[in-house]
Amino acid sequence: MTEKNEELIETFDEDGNKVVFEMLDIVTVDDIEYALLLPKCGEHCNCEKHNHEDDPEVLVMRLKKDGEEYSFEEIEDDNEFNKVAEYIEKIEDEIEE
Repeated sequence: MTEKNEELIETFDEDGNKVVFEMLDIVTVDDIEYALLLPKCGEHCNCEKHNHEDDPEVLVMRLKKDGEEYSFEEIEDDNEFNKVAEYIEKIEDEIEE
């Protein structure tokens, strides 16, 4: 049996609730790093906060480094988000070929 090595990130949402993400990848666009995060739940989670479908939604967050600490920021600018999304789609298309 092969073990999947997951990198789990624990953080808190705006309401102070603990949220766990699996770090899928980090991509760099225009010298800015972005984290691709998949929301994770416990084995028997049936919460309403996460998408429990077969193809859950991946979150893209700006990755900021402050000394040795990292933090995640929402991408509020539509142009910035679209540029990152296009880059990710391009990478996915290249992988599929």
